[in-house]
Amino acid sequence: MKKGSVLNRNWAYLFVLVPIALQLIFFYAPMAQGFYYSFTNWTGLTNNYDLIGFQNYQAILSDQRFMKSVSFTVIFTIGLIVGEVLIGIMVARFLNRKIKGVGFFRTAYFFPAVLSTVTLGLIFKQVFNYGLPQLGEKLGIGFLEQNLIANEKTVFWGVLFVALWQGVAMPIVIFLAGLQSIPEEILEAASIDGATNRQKFRHIELPYLLPSLSMVFIMALKSGLTAFDLIFALTGGGPSDKTTTLGLLVYNYAFKSNQYGYANAIAVVLFLVIAVISIIQIRLSKRFEV
Repeated sequence: MKKGSVLNRNWAYLFVLVPIALQLIFFYAPMAQGFYYSFTNWTGLTNNYDLIGFQNYQAILSDQRFMKSVSFTVIFTIGLIVGEVLIGIMVARFLNRKIKGVGFFRTAYFFPAVLSTVTLGLIFKQVFNYGLPQLGEKLGIGFLEQNLIANEKTVFWGVLFVALWQGVAMPIVIFLAGLQSIPEEILEAASIDGATNRQKFRHIELPYLLPSLSMVFIMALKSGLTAFDLIFALTGGGPSDKTTTLGLLVYNYAFKSNQYGYANAIAVVLFLVIAVISIIQIRLSKRFEV
């Protein structure tokens, strides 16, 4: 009886133990190991390495490739955040209306989210290489006749367009859920009082969307700062490292230059930056919610 009662009281902990063990094995243990290797000169090819202290972190400050990568990553992340928030809210407001075929539009806007990011990058790479130049030639549109992702002046906008094409899917769903949580009585009362659509959005919809804004901000921030697979498949970081994100830079140093210790140092810096920004954003969002 005692053994049975103990098992009945604690059997649920077995289900919690499995995900915790997986997190420890596949997330926290490699993260701690990577932090340790950031203080070494490990090449990743042999088991031999030396502890070099903070030399990798000091080298980051004078690395021009790192500075160039930070510049692109920051600008790309800002563009992703602004684009996902503005486009997400506009499309969500459109889908929140009672119009014919709204179910089709909701499915169509969410469809890009189910595609593999690598597959999406490869598809758009062919579109930029062959599809748009031919279309530009036939229509006589000058700027489309060239490969937009091969031109240093236009590659940023091409990459951002593809990222937003897929990235706005989840924000649309999140913002739509926030809009549908608004009680109809409040909107009806505002309409009776003569409030315009702009006033309704500013004083009613926007306050209800603050939790959604916080979530979308964190998602877009994480997607921008850790962008890798789309950039890798679409441009490979080119032309002339113009689209090399920090994630891709870590990959290049680790697997192309065999500087695993230095790559881990960059990864640690990126992790700390994301953690600090996320903490600040969460605290600020709580103040606005209150």
